[in-house]
Amino acid sequence: MCDKFEAMFSLQRLLGKDDKFFNLLEASAEQSSNSVKSLVELLAKPNPERTLEEFIQTRRKDKRITEEISLQLCKTFVTPLEREDIEALSSALYKIPKTVEKFGERLLLCQQNLQGEDFSKQTKILENCTLTLVGMVKSLRRKPDLETINEQNDRLQYLEGEADKLMLDLLRDLYSGRHDPLRVIILRNLYELLEKVIDRCRDAGNVVFHIVLKHS
Repeated sequence: MCDKFEAMFSLQRLLGKDDKFFNLLEASAEQSSNSVKSLVELLAKPNPERTLEEFIQTRRKDKRITEEISLQLCKTFVTPLEREDIEALSSALYKIPKTVEKFGERLLLCQQNLQGEDFSKQTKILENCTLTLVGMVKSLRRKPDLETINEQNDRLQYLEGEADKLMLDLLRDLYSGRHDPLRVIILRNLYELLEKVIDRCRDAGNVVFHIVLKHS
């Protein structure tokens, strides 16, 4: 009888009628994707037209979402997912636009030293990462099967691996001795920040995977 009650309670938590947490987590994932879109747009603009305004607005929106999740966790007795899982995913998602904004700050500080630099390979990987991640987060409310979520998580791991390979190629070129030392320092810092954003997406994907694994 106890096992039956626990199973029913677990099902209630997973399929709770209150969708506010799913709505908030999905909104946070969308802000992560929006921050990467803003990054692509920023890089496409001429230097004099570049500003951080879009990054700041996106990060502020996501911060408000994160704060609302914390508030609702305090006010809600029964949640559709375990509280620590909601907190972990919320935290992982918030780190994405926060790190993207940090890249934008560094870019604007030293853009005069970056003439001709192309970040399109990294941003393409990033766009694919956030697209996959948004899909994973949105699937939570539908109780996805483990195989499907595992395939999506594997894709994030693959993209992260491709980013690592790209990073090695870029560093190999940086250390070839053909570049100005200041440019080398600047570019390495920017490359590492972009790699960190991709890692943040992978981390958030891992949280989603473990949530589904726990309830499978």
